Amino acid sequence: MPVRPLVPKAAPWAEGHVPTPFQSDVIEAMSALRPGELATYGEIAEEVGRPGSAQAVGNVVRGVPDLPWWRVIPSDGRLYETHAATQRPLLEAEGHRIEGRRVVV
Repeated sequence: MPVRPLVPKAAPWAEGHVPTPFQSDVIEAMSALRPGELATYGEIAEEVGRPGSAQAVGNVVRGVPDLPWWRVIPSDGRLYETHAATQRPLLEAEGHRIEGRRVVV
């Protein structure tokens, strides 16, 4: 499998970290995203039964380098400034058109 680029501001978990049930659910939900699919942090939170936990989903994303992090975006569709330079070409390669920093599906 090719090496995935790390999410900007990544903070990988320490070796031996055992994910909590919430973290495991987020990992499973994000791992299920296929090329061309998008989800918001809030949608992932709702999918795992924790509506309102979008920020906690982001914390999991930073801790797990193997997740397809570029397929998860904020609810307003705007790419984070810190992520855009890496995330934009990854999304475009999967067929998304981006105007400015807004993802247009």
